[in-house]
Amino acid sequence: MDPVDLRGAEWRKSSASGDNGQCVEVATNLPGIIAVRDSKNPQGPALIFTPAEWQAFLHGANQGEFNI
Repeated sequence: MDPVDLRGAEWRKSSASGDNGQCVEVATNLPGIIAVRDSKNPQGPALIFTPAEWQAFLHGANQGEFNI
């Protein structure tokens, strides 16, 4: 798989995130992909999802599917 060019990514994190550095950032402005990265390591790897995969994840999270 070819690497994805994330240079144009506009990263954002939830307004509910605190200042403790335990956040993820999401870029939704890139064509056909959603990128997710660790805010503590912005130069590190990013997870790449299709918009459908990201919507399925958000739906599951909102429905409590991932609650432990």
